[in-house]
Amino acid sequence: MIKELTEQDVPHVVRLAASSGIFKPFEIQCVKELLDAYRQHGEASGYAFLIYMEGSNVLGFACFGPHPLTDGTFDLYWIAVDAGARRRGIARALLLRVEEQVCCQGGRLILVETSGTPAYTPARRLYESCDYRYQAVIHDFYAVGDDLIVFGKVLQQENVVLPVGIIPISSPT
Repeated sequence: MIKELTEQDVPHVVRLAASSGIFKPFEIQCVKELLDAYRQHGEASGYAFLIYMEGSNVLGFACFGPHPLTDGTFDLYWIAVDAGARRRGIARALLLRVEEQVCCQGGRLILVETSGTPAYTPARRLYESCDYRYQAVIHDFYAVGDDLIVFGKVLQQENVVLPVGIIPISSPT
């Protein structure tokens, strides 16, 4: 089940980020800071969190939000899945739900920035398999030998399956 983050979920999200084997300590600290901003200000913080649960276990999370100073562009900051639950479609399910939420908020474009290192190959494959297009590379961005790879996807509301009861925001004609 995918749901919005609640206060009870916060320690589980931090634990998941820390145990992922992917995030560096300063990235885990950034996740904590975004969680704090979200807890204090909700979506007014500019961030939204979705979590994937099985029973009482948080197995994944996604963080996204509108890109400042743009019209309908959103950033996907993170998708993370518990190491023991990978390759079960959890990241794909979270990504699809992010797309639904972005469409419901009038979003038209999602950008994803990720690392070019081998550890992020599964993430890059996920984005490509979900029709995200390679947009740019900035060599040695994160560190020497660690490129920034940018993916993007233009959302067309008629192609996104929305949850029952959600009416997409129409663009003016």
